[in-house]
Amino acid sequence: MNLASIPSPSTGVIELGPIPLRGYAFCIIIGVFVAVWFGNKRWIARGGKAGTVADIAVWAVPFGLVGGRLYHVITDYQLYFSEGENWVDAFKIWEGGLGIWGAIAFGAVGAWIGCRRRGIPLPAWADALAPGIAFAQAIGRWGNWFNQELYGKPTDLPWAVEISEGANRVAGTYHPTFLYESLWCIGVALLVIWADRRFTLGHGRAFALYVAAYCAGRAWIEYMRVDEAHHILGLRLNVWTAIIVFVLAVVYIVLSAKLRPGREEIVEPDRDTTPGKDSGEDAEKDVEGAEQNADAKKDPLSKDEPGKGRTAESTEAAAEKG
Repeated sequence: MNLASIPSPSTGVIELGPIPLRGYAFCIIIGVFVAVWFGNKRWIARGGKAGTVADIAVWAVPFGLVGGRLYHVITDYQLYFSEGENWVDAFKIWEGGLGIWGAIAFGAVGAWIGCRRRGIPLPAWADALAPGIAFAQAIGRWGNWFNQELYGKPTDLPWAVEISEGANRVAGTYHPTFLYESLWCIGVALLVIWADRRFTLGHGRAFALYVAAYCAGRAWIEYMRVDEAHHILGLRLNVWTAIIVFVLAVVYIVLSAKLRPGREEIVEPDRDTTPGKDSGEDAEKDVEGAEQNADAKKDPLSKDEPGKGRTAESTEAAAEKG
């Protein structure tokens, strides 16, 4: 007997006056807004310009939505293309079904295009946005609560979620895996913020830490779910994906720390970004050049001013000429 539980909404549609808005879409929209807002604050703190994060998000978000939907449809094709199913439902993104793996992969492609157009390095932008993405996922997972989907095994714990009778589901109380993942994503965001301040992460390592930390949680949460999924060697496909991506993220952190230690001092140099001009090709060079100029200003020996900052050789040469 359950003494307490989390009730599910009777409908997945929120009425905003005459405009019906599905709860799933509402959570996604709010999540995107939070990610861009928080990412913008971090980008400005890193020395970037206000509005750059939003400008690049215009490319990243649509690509991410397409990629997330494609991943879901491909890995759960039987929901749309098996006998008795309507393939048109594959386009009904508002009914739920976004794979984070595809969303991040395709979103990165869109972000890369946006970064090239603005002439800034993608790793620096990704580092600034990483905690915001985790917060966005925490909010977006509540869309599954509206749709009564992606829950775990039956349980009588006080925080169990109530699921009503419906298509492909049996009424009862289950582990609220959407809530577990939401809380985990909040923890991931806080971890990245702390680590970024503590270790001054740069060159994409903050983003890689977000990926690794998320995958660590997704693996055990995915294992608890009871919805239909493909299995490989006894494990759900998404568990294997989380393991592989986790390893790749950790390898990147280690190699990047050795090859490019420290953090970018200049993330958005002033440059000509006239529309139509391919300014992204030399973005890294401009950033490195700006950093070298900044270092030169700090080092008086690099300046060849009369009587100031000369090397021993230049001083001896001047003495001989005198």
